[in-house]
Amino acid sequence: MSDRLEGSVGGGAPLPAVALAVTAWLLSVSSVVVFLAADPTLDSNQLFFLVDVVGAAVYGTVAGVVLARRVHPVPIILGVGAIGIGLAAFSYAYTQLAAVRPGLPGVALVEPLQGTAWIPGTLALFLVVPWLIRVQPLDAVAWTGVVTGTATTVWFLVARTWTDTSTVWLVVPIAALGLVTAADVWRRHRTGPVDERVGLGWLAVGTALMALSFLPLALPESWPALWMINPLVHLAVQAFYPAAMLVAVLRQRMWGLDLAVSRAVLAGTLTVGLIALYVVVATALARLLPSSDSVLAQAVAAGAVAVAVVPVRSWLQRRVHDLVYGAGADPARAVRDLGGRFASAQEPEELITELAAGVAAALRLESVTVWRTGETEPAARYGAPSGEATTVDLVHRGAPVGVIAATAPPGVSLDARARKSLSELGSVVATGLALAQASLELDAARDRLSTVRLEERRVIRRELHDGLGPSLAGIRLGLQGVRNLLAVDPDAAARLLDSLQQQLDHQVDGVRSLSRTLFPPILDELGLAAALHELAAQHARAGFVLDVCADVPATLDAAAGAAAYGIAVEAVSNARRHSGADGCRVDIVCAASGSASQELTVVVLDSGVGFTAGGAGGVGTRSMRERASELGGTLVIDSPPPGGTRVTARLPLSGS
Repeated sequence: MSDRLEGSVGGGAPLPAVALAVTAWLLSVSSVVVFLAADPTLDSNQLFFLVDVVGAAVYGTVAGVVLARRVHPVPIILGVGAIGIGLAAFSYAYTQLAAVRPGLPGVALVEPLQGTAWIPGTLALFLVVPWLIRVQPLDAVAWTGVVTGTATTVWFLVARTWTDTSTVWLVVPIAALGLVTAADVWRRHRTGPVDERVGLGWLAVGTALMALSFLPLALPESWPALWMINPLVHLAVQAFYPAAMLVAVLRQRMWGLDLAVSRAVLAGTLTVGLIALYVVVATALARLLPSSDSVLAQAVAAGAVAVAVVPVRSWLQRRVHDLVYGAGADPARAVRDLGGRFASAQEPEELITELAAGVAAALRLESVTVWRTGETEPAARYGAPSGEATTVDLVHRGAPVGVIAATAPPGVSLDARARKSLSELGSVVATGLALAQASLELDAARDRLSTVRLEERRVIRRELHDGLGPSLAGIRLGLQGVRNLLAVDPDAAARLLDSLQQQLDHQVDGVRSLSRTLFPPILDELGLAAALHELAAQHARAGFVLDVCADVPATLDAAAGAAAYGIAVEAVSNARRHSGADGCRVDIVCAASGSASQELTVVVLDSGVGFTAGGAGGVGTRSMRERASELGGTLVIDSPPPGGTRVTARLPLSGS
């Protein structure tokens, strides 16, 4: 029944919820105290008494927890059922005490309750409640189910209390209608609204088990071990069904509930179940052994149960840990599972998505989101968060690389163990994030390198096409002119040859300059300082004065030296072409940066017309920036007072 259906239903009712839960527990505890005071002989009714005691405590607790947060028909029915079951348990215990202590008051009034008080609440639990556990409003089918379940419950109470109807005809309709109710819950689980499906599978199974648990009541009492099978089945179902209802309600945050089911409750439920199993088996063995040796019978029964329970408990505990914590219960296994996802990922982004999915699967999480440091959009997201997220910083080699945010499924909280597992798995995600980032940076570096190479090829093509090509064509025409003048005017032919010789020498120098610009041999042989001084000599022959001051070690990093030389050559060429000055200064120094690492600083300064900020850079400017960026450095072009242009490049050194 949704909020839209019950407009008058408000928030929780804490005081009635506490009163209801306390009443159920008082009935349960007082029943045990009265039962022990009676010290009755063992029989099958005591196992049903154990079922009633456990049912009153469990349903009373669940009803109180839900009712304290939301007033709804479901917790009210649970509370009625808990109190009714508790009254049935107290009635049985009080009747047993009255048998050994005659004269107790109110026995005639209390005794009938053990056969009737449990009926309304218990039957409504699986005939009415499943129709009400939903987000959407009740439809015609649901209303029919509620009415039919209520009518069947009333009919069973009346027929069992005041008629002699056969047990078979009482039980079979109840079981049949319960199975129909379970089938409808399963239908909604498979085909119902998406926001209503979560947890309904468990509720369908629990409803079916509740219905089937009544069938053994119709079997002949002469069947062997039936006295033990009936209460044992009911005890197991009574432990499972409230948990199934909580899963359905809390996993959907139904009716606005946002309650975390502690994992200690799960462990407690396991312990209660084992205690119940101990009592059942001990009772059965005590009945089978000779009554004359009751002490030995109890000792043998206790020993047999202890031997059987310990390995079963260990097996169940491992399965419960795996169900609750997933692979996080075994960090080594979780890391192995995540490591296997490295090999399956084809792309960097796919790797992060696989790791996020792996963490969610390993820890049974609702959602996992991975963020890179400094980015506003997540690098990967698995699932959709519906609650507050737990975040863990991702650190790789001492540097933060991102954050992982995780949310647990509704009704589950991330305890200290789960947070520790998330932190441990976070180191694997951090490594994957760093690896993916490095792969992306490598791809970007390859793209930049391809761009630089393409630009350099364009420069060479331009120099050859626009410079050397036309000049050689002119020389060819000049030589043809010399051939024509040799016979008619030898002096003019000689002068033309001298001019062609000068032009040819100029082109030879241009080719040498172009080759040295790309990578002069002296840079590899004698180092950066010698290469810059040779560059100054070349420009001096053309009348452009280059003042070089290079304070660099002899064992300079080759990549940084090549980049610094390329930047200096390009900056000097720009100064010569565009500044209007007759020279410039080149300063190169190797020193420690602010982070104590070594870096190479290149400064090219002229006193020309200056640099216009924001202007479009040419091929040379882009080339300088790419050279600096490839090494993780920076390049700045500005115009310092009183004028001129300054190019400053800072290049980190990998070794010196």
